[in-house]
Amino acid sequence: MGLRFDDVRLTQGEFTLAADWETGPGLTAVIGASGSGKSTLLAAVAGFLPVPDGRIEVDGRDIGGLPPARRPVAMLFQDNNLFPHLTLAQNVGLGLAPRLRLAAGDRARVEDVLERVGLGGLGARRPGAVSGGQQSRAALARVLVQDRPVVLLDEPFSALGPGQRDEMLRLVKETLSGRVVLLVTHDPEEARDLAGQAVWIDEGVARPPSPLDALLDNPPESLARYLGR
Repeated sequence: MGLRFDDVRLTQGEFTLAADWETGPGLTAVIGASGSGKSTLLAAVAGFLPVPDGRIEVDGRDIGGLPPARRPVAMLFQDNNLFPHLTLAQNVGLGLAPRLRLAAGDRARVEDVLERVGLGGLGARRPGAVSGGQQSRAALARVLVQDRPVVLLDEPFSALGPGQRDEMLRLVKETLSGRVVLLVTHDPEEARDLAGQAVWIDEGVARPPSPLDALLDNPPESLARYLGR
């Protein structure tokens, strides 16, 4: 199982981004300067941005013609996208049924996932009644309950304090094992602790994944500038 960018070229106004590589299960960091195209890359995989040239494939299947809801992809955004009027359990349940018509088995699955992320017994609470870290856990639970092979994380924990952020990133590593995970981050050293490889985006190109240690220890000139070396 893997994710492949087959000679992809994305366009947003005057901005273009090219990608031609593939990756398998595991966590891949996506790093680059602000405005380099990190979120653009994820949006194309999720189906929120058209792909005018090339193909994006999951497990050999072109997903370009599928709407976001039907793609084998789950995405976790910066703001968690929790609905304040719904309980945590209902927010998680949206990952299974957008109209929240859940069978008994679905409800049991939601409770099980809430337990896995440390929110057991809190499903009846609304987002405003829990901490920011607990909201992030609920958003992660909604990703887990979808059980999709590709997971996109667009700096979802950037608003958390260092302790909570580290805790959430460790939870991501534990719970998303075996899936293709792309994690956008501005902190290469943080990525080094979590990911085995990284995609460096620069000058309109999302470069093929490279081993993180090698990339950071011997960075290309553009990455060295970004790192302040």
